[in-house]
Order: sequence, then C-alpha cells, then structure tokens
Amino acid sequence: MTTTREPTPPDRTPSRPLTIAQIAELAGVSPATVSKVVNGRSEVAPETRALVEDLIREPGSRRQKKRPTAAPLIELVFNELEGAYAMEVIKGVEHVAREHGLAVVVSSLQEDHHPPATGWIEGVIGRRPHGVIVVFSGLTKAQHEQFKTRDIPVVLVDPTGDPGHELPSVGAGNWSGGLSAARHLLELGHRRIGLITGPAHALSSRARLDGFRAAMDAAGVPTDPQLVRQGDFSAEDGLAHARSLLAMPRPPTAVFAFNDAQAMGVYQAAHEMGLRIPDELSVVGFDDLPMAQWLIPALTTVRQPLAEMAAAATAMVVAIARGESPVQNRIELTTGLVVRGSTAPLVA
Repeated sequence: MTTTREPTPPDRTPSRPLTIAQIAELAGVSPATVSKVVNGRSEVAPETRALVEDLIREPGSRRQKKRPTAAPLIELVFNELEGAYAMEVIKGVEHVAREHGLAVVVSSLQEDHHPPATGWIEGVIGRRPHGVIVVFSGLTKAQHEQFKTRDIPVVLVDPTGDPGHELPSVGAGNWSGGLSAARHLLELGHRRIGLITGPAHALSSRARLDGFRAAMDAAGVPTDPQLVRQGDFSAEDGLAHARSLLAMPRPPTAVFAFNDAQAMGVYQAAHEMGLRIPDELSVVGFDDLPMAQWLIPALTTVRQPLAEMAAAATAMVVAIARGESPVQNRIELTTGLVVRGSTAPLVA
C-alpha cells in the first residue's frame, strides 16, 4: 500500500537557513526575481519586493551567495549638487573617509529634496559601499529596508523630516539659530523684520522659524504674517521675495533669510531699489558659507557647521559598518551668530 505524504516545507530554523530557491518557492516567484531583489534591481513590482524582503529578513534565511565584501568607499547622496553648501559637506566627508582609506562617490539626484522611489538605490547597492550618507533628504521605509537587509549602514545629514529612531542622523541647532538671529535684530531696534524661509517640508526651516518666533514672542513683538515669504533656499528665490517685501507700502527694516544664498538675493534686490546695506536695510543669513565674508558688506549670518556635521556623519557610518552601535542616533551640533557688516542699529 502506497501512502502520499505532504511536501515538507523548507526548514526555516537558524541551523538550516533558506536559500534563494527556497525563498522563491515561499514567495511564489522565480529565483531570478529573488536575485533581482537581492541585488537591488528596480524592475520588480513593489508588492513582490516587499514580500521577498520580508523573507530575507526572517531569522534563518540567507542568500544563496555569500555577501560580497563592502567596497572601500562612502556613497554621498545629494538631491542637488551645487553651490558652496555641497562643497562644505564634501570636504567634511572626504576628511574622515581619507583617514580610513575610503574613497567617496558623489551622487546627485535632482529630485527637489525627495529621492525617487526606485532607480537610484539600484546603483548604490550595486557598488556595495562601506556606507551611505544622504544629505538634506530622507529615506522611505522601503528604501531603508533595502539598505538594512544588505547590511549597508545609512546616516542622514540635515534631514528634511523627522528621521525617527531607526536612522542615525546629524543636524544643527536650527531653533537656536533662528532665536539668535531674531534677538540680534531686536537688540538693534528692528521690529518690522521680513522673513524668507525655506521649503515647508524642511525640518530645518520650520525649526528656524519657530526659534525666530520664540524670540519675537519673548520680546512682545508679534510676527507679521505679511512679512513672511516661503522660499526654496535659492538666490533667485531670495531675490524675488526680497523685491516683493521691499516694494510693500511699509517695507521691513531688516530681512532674515534662512540661508546665505537667499541673503545674496536680498543684496541684489536692495541694490536694484537703491537701498544701502546696512544703513537702510539690515540683512541676516544662515549657514556662514565661505562667500558670506566676501559680500559687500560682509554678511551677518548664523554659522551652521556643515563640514563638521558631514565629518561626524562619516565617522558614525564607518563605526556602524564595523559593527559598533552609535552612542546616540541623533547628533546635533551647535550654531552661532557671526556678526559682520550687514546689520546696524535702526535709524529712526
């Protein structure tokens, strides 16, 4: 007499980890599809990718091939690779990477501070970097999982949103920076202060605005919503908004631009309208990029230690790649007001 036995499911205990073929069987896909997910290929449906990633993450599962040794490089990912901001970050990353014998690969996504859902990760995973540093952006949960399942550490620098507790990040004291800018202008006698902010989704911009408002509230000076313009951190944007502010029937006597590029735009608008800085208009920026001291007059600005932030992020990603746990997931470096020639007491 012949008996029929049910097929024995793949052993999923830690002693007998899953192969790519077994993961494919459990997911109901081909081994080739599993291989595409493992290697970060983009031509896989999101639902299928999520299912395979879940199986890969389960205890006892493994890839059929041994994970290649990480390449001796750091992947530095920008959304927009332009201007002195990016150069300061690159300098900080290269300084630490060089100490550890690592090269730096720089990628530019040009995606308005939001990495695309697919495509860019494929290239990064294919290079098998020591670690990844993502600048002024963030990762979706799915993107984070793709790096996590391949043991590629990721650290964010100046993230646009709340990175949460899982993703390590390095930022600056944006709230205190906004506070110090407002206090400086208030001490000079200014009350009608124009604001050119950054994008609404940027955590740094929101924090600078909150710090500014806190100082104004403490001084009993209301923040006039008509003097607030939402910008995008570009010089062109600063120029357009400064033209609008300075054309008001009662224009501001000072402008706080939320980065130095926008402050440059304010300088241009003041020049076009025949206003002298700081005699007729005080201007404060944010970042303290090298160009700030070469403007005429030199720009009063809040220093954001970009190179130091990038260096801290690189040290963190190298440590994580070595299997060390970061002492803290969120590092925040201090900002400080640098007073130069673009601000002066209000003349009655």
